[in-house]
Amino acid sequence: MGSLAERLQIMSIQLVPFIMAVVFHEFAHGYMANKWGDNTAKSKGRLTLNPLPHLDPFGTIIFPVVSMLTGANILFGWAKPVPINPSRFRKYKPGMFWVSLAGPGMNFILAVLSAFFFFGIYTWVPKTFYLYEPLIQMAAVGVQLNFALGIFNLIPLPPLDGSKVVSIFLPYEAARKYEALTQYTFFILMGLLLTGALNMLAIPINLCTNITFALVGLLFGGIRI
Repeated sequence: MGSLAERLQIMSIQLVPFIMAVVFHEFAHGYMANKWGDNTAKSKGRLTLNPLPHLDPFGTIIFPVVSMLTGANILFGWAKPVPINPSRFRKYKPGMFWVSLAGPGMNFILAVLSAFFFFGIYTWVPKTFYLYEPLIQMAAVGVQLNFALGIFNLIPLPPLDGSKVVSIFLPYEAARKYEALTQYTFFILMGLLLTGALNMLAIPINLCTNITFALVGLLFGGIRI
């Protein structure tokens, strides 16, 4: 674990990609819900890329800061969930399935786009450009961070997106009891964080990050980082 100054420096580089990741994540949920017939997010002013309506005090501020200061190498967290009314979906189960996956899916898309941004800067921007270092560091962080947030949100723990996908396939009563675990999510996540169990996510995150850098690097003439 690095010094406090080192961790604050890392957080400053990760902040912009993190805010973009969680805001685009929630926007994707609202956009997909709107496509399936539910305009609740739009009517509440949440179908926007403006960060302010999406910020959640715990998920966007407290949890990411605590995770970083307690030893995580990358910010974990989430934004305020967009309001969704599944009863308005044209078809409930497929609507719920695609709306739930839209957020993590957006993070995976942003991860790939961040890799293209990284190699674009590396290839075409002079290293003497005064913003070269912060931009290329933010782009690199954007790849890993978006994979981290996408994979994190697929954890089948209510109310994370993975739980919504699981509950679709459960009988009504079992789904209701499963979703009731939401009241314990804060304590479960903090326990996983403080015991280091969340570090297990580093395996799929690093695998996806390395594969993405390798494949996009090939498109830029076989550049290896």
